Amino acid sequence: MPKNKPEIVNVPKANYIEVRGKGNPNNPDGEYQQAIGILYAVEYTLKMSYKTNYKIRGFFEYVVPPLEGFWWQEDTQGVDFENKESFHWISVIRLPDFVTKKDFEWAVETATKKKKLDCSKAEFLPVEEGLCVQMMHIGSFDTEPESVALMDAFIEEQGYENDMNAERLHHEIYMSDARKVAPEKWKTVIRHPIKRK
Repeated sequence: MPKNKPEIVNVPKANYIEVRGKGNPNNPDGEYQQAIGILYAVEYTLKMSYKTNYKIRGFFEYVVPPLEGFWWQEDTQGVDFENKESFHWISVIRLPDFVTKKDFEWAVETATKKKKLDCSKAEFLPVEEGLCVQMMHIGSFDTEPESVALMDAFIEEQGYENDMNAERLHHEIYMSDARKVAPEKWKTVIRHPIKRK
């Protein structure tokens, strides 16, 4: 986990459960809230698979990783945090390395039946982020531009520049439960792809 100052990291490949959508994530009945329900339904089906007849090779009991999100807006340089309606997002939870695409497909099918929830929007997503700058942002999402400005200044000093494009996106990892923690204490890892100037 990063400290609350920028650092440069090389992020290896990881697999995720993903659900894609668009619109304001704060809308209580919106696509984003539905996506989170699907992600956790599939993730917990995998986590509890050892109690079923389905056996995942190499399985060990694990703690469910935090919710994460990749975000972008069409025709916008960087991220416009004020215009939440225009957000496109890929909401994700990281999968343990032992979970294969076949295991994932079993979990989607099982979660759909058991939880009576259509999980067909869930996809298996491999991501190799590579060279990035990241830091821990403390506070509400609306104050993220302050941390992004620190990250931008840091990479400029180090001889890098942002490398956001259709494949490399603004990435957030949510370390706090927003339902239980006051917004000014929320911890969010912000990660941006970079390249040498």
